Amino acid sequence: MGDPRGFLKVTNRETAPARAIEVRIKDWKEVYEKADQGTLVKQASRCMDCGIAFCHHGCPLGNLIPEWNDLTWRENGKEAIERLHATNNFPEFTGKLCPAPCESSCVLGINQPPVTIKQIEASIIEQAFERGWVEPHAPERMTGKTVAVVGSGPAGLAAAQQLTRAGHTVAVYEKDDRIGGLLRYGIPDFKMEKVHLAKRLAQMEAEGTRFRPNVTIGKDISWDELLKRYEAVLVATGSDKPRNLDVPGRELEGVHFAMDYLNQANRVVAGDNVVNQIVAAGKNVVILGGGDTGADCLGTATRQGALSVTTLAIGVQPPTERNSNQPWPTFPTLYEISSAHEEFGERKYLASTVEFVGENGKLTGVMVADTEFVDGKRVPKAGSEVIIPADLVLLSLGFTGPKDDIAFGDQELKRDPNSNLGRADNYATEVDGVFVAGDAGRGASLIVWAIAEGRAAAAAIDEYLEGKTSLPKPVKPNERGIHA
Repeated sequence: MGDPRGFLKVTNRETAPARAIEVRIKDWKEVYEKADQGTLVKQASRCMDCGIAFCHHGCPLGNLIPEWNDLTWRENGKEAIERLHATNNFPEFTGKLCPAPCESSCVLGINQPPVTIKQIEASIIEQAFERGWVEPHAPERMTGKTVAVVGSGPAGLAAAQQLTRAGHTVAVYEKDDRIGGLLRYGIPDFKMEKVHLAKRLAQMEAEGTRFRPNVTIGKDISWDELLKRYEAVLVATGSDKPRNLDVPGRELEGVHFAMDYLNQANRVVAGDNVVNQIVAAGKNVVILGGGDTGADCLGTATRQGALSVTTLAIGVQPPTERNSNQPWPTFPTLYEISSAHEEFGERKYLASTVEFVGENGKLTGVMVADTEFVDGKRVPKAGSEVIIPADLVLLSLGFTGPKDDIAFGDQELKRDPNSNLGRADNYATEVDGVFVAGDAGRGASLIVWAIAEGRAAAAAIDEYLEGKTSLPKPVKPNERGIHA
């Protein structure tokens, strides 16, 4: 521990500065600027190196947070990235996209603002890439075994990298034209520019991982045929079936799922020409759903030049501080103000959507009523209806498991009560040689959980193929703990 009194000397929490709103909404570059190194060192000194590091347990990956905080304070970036990579394949993704349950369980956070763990993590990997410390780690020997990973989101990529480094021949299949899954087409560039994804994919290719974009399993190749070609298959397709809203007017032109909108926007930013793109320019936009995806839609609509944006949430506005039923060190539900909320738009809570209204088949507004609770259920309050003008509605209501059924011959993968793919404690399905990791089995969750499950599933597959494994097993399927 570098400075045992650091948390007493530096009591303020200082994060990376954001670019001016009037500047950043005119482009798609990342909102936050590079943090000052001196500030990072001071913030790292606040880490108390606790006897029981709750931040370590609060992270699904089990990141060695006190260790790399101390190394950052000592300005030993090379050792810091080695400790960070020991538990996390992609700290550049989590450092930008994770909501940081580690910070919610920081011991300093009991009576002071918690350590800026997420920012320090992002700075460590940023420096490592800049100084050439992120190198390919090709396997020392090849096992001769083959594995297919279906899905190239964070779970699939983490599993693929672990299995490649263990000496297996790994091919990653992706239905889209580029590798990355939701990292590529679900996350706007203002949150994470795709150059970070490109750097990591280059490392993986140099290590020997093979990528197969533009291949839809079940259509271009049957699941059964895939299992015949490979000795193990990992299903990491994500939870991509959007939750619909079955109210009158759903069929009107102008009502779309959030992911369809974000996918197209990301393609255009990447330089693609999208025919009949869903755009917010000059429109009154209503977003249904107050989560991260809704905030991504808000930031995207702002940059496209929306006339207005209103975000509606059916429930109550979360508190700004912990409730008594979510004590430290649990991950609390709080009222969050993202960079997109700072830029533009209005947020409304206790708003129940009653109907989409329109003329000549086109959306013109959303009829909304106050939410009231009857017998524990949220229902629209009669007589409180109002119509909000809208030319575009984006449904950001969550997901209900993988879209397509998956069958190997006449054996279909079973689903749990939440429509997620079932699996045992070792991530194995009822089909021999087939495993499931990430949102496909867990349900829509945090990126840090996807990476943790990908790593754990890789260890299970390695053990299945080799009879033993030296790969780490960070979490069991559907483990919760204090994380979320």
